[in-house]
Amino acid sequence: MFEVGFSEMLLVGIVALLVLGPERLPVAARTLGRGLGQARRAMQGLRAQMEREIDMPNLDSAPLQRLEQELRQGISLKAEPATDAATVTVIRETTS
Repeated sequence: MFEVGFSEMLLVGIVALLVLGPERLPVAARTLGRGLGQARRAMQGLRAQMEREIDMPNLDSAPLQRLEQELRQGISLKAEPATDAATVTVIRETTS
């Protein structure tokens, strides 16, 4: 995730020691470690939940299949085209 080398970690540690001091540094490190652990566990839980949702089979796809079949039947029905030119012009005049 973050590409932090040893030298960067050492620099952060020295700055933290200078800023926090030797008394508060262990407490801050412990708090930071706990926070990172909780964040890592939360991300693992989220990842596991998403994988379960993705892998979940379709439990009841029968209503969807019936709906698809009805839609396909409705599309296959053909309306008779208007062959009379007067009918077409009347429809156009009423919609305008």
